Amino acid sequence: MNKSVMILAAGRGERMGNLTKETPKPLLIFKGKPLIVWHIEKLAAAGFKDIVINVSYLAEKIKSYLANGSQWGVQINFSDENPVLETAGGIKNALPLLKSDPFLVINSDIYSDMDYAELYEHDLPNNIEGFLFFVKNPAHNPKGDFLLSNDGEVFNEGVIKKTFSGVALYRPNFFYDLPSNESIKLSDVLKEKVAKKLIKGKLFNGLWIDIGTPERLMGQDNL
Repeated sequence: MNKSVMILAAGRGERMGNLTKETPKPLLIFKGKPLIVWHIEKLAAAGFKDIVINVSYLAEKIKSYLANGSQWGVQINFSDENPVLETAGGIKNALPLLKSDPFLVINSDIYSDMDYAELYEHDLPNNIEGFLFFVKNPAHNPKGDFLLSNDGEVFNEGVIKKTFSGVALYRPNFFYDLPSNESIKLSDVLKEKVAKKLIKGKLFNGLWIDIGTPERLMGQDNL
């Protein structure tokens, strides 16, 4: 099966300050390469051929740098947003370009040693619309996002929550009911889906870092 993956790369990256004034966040250099290139290389190695990337802020710079993806042996298709549609709205907008069920979604501003081929091996039951990969809470998100039980159940409420990694498998029908061309945050939709018991999850225990601030970007030498 042709496995589709979407990399979220449309955001402004405002927390990066002047670093993203002329450079889109996905092209910021981390450990010697642009953030988004780490993902593309890993996806290519894992057998992914069909990559969709949503773009908005400084979109032409991302398109020019990545081109059609042939240098990595993949096919890149861009999903343009003007104005930016936030995470869920952006995925909804890109659905026509995503050919598999389920498809993988990755935040471009994370760095990890996740095995993307292994992530795709998870079978989603017909009654499950999303499978989220969680990490232990980093210092910048000490309270976590969702409660994850030992058997993969996900809940909105709970004391010991885990942090959503920004990597997940989704079925297209997760997004079917969302309005088109509207700015919609994925976190809001996830809470609704979790309440309806349409989401499962798993804890990832390897290396993971959210490159959300200049301090975390500059801390790369410690990894």
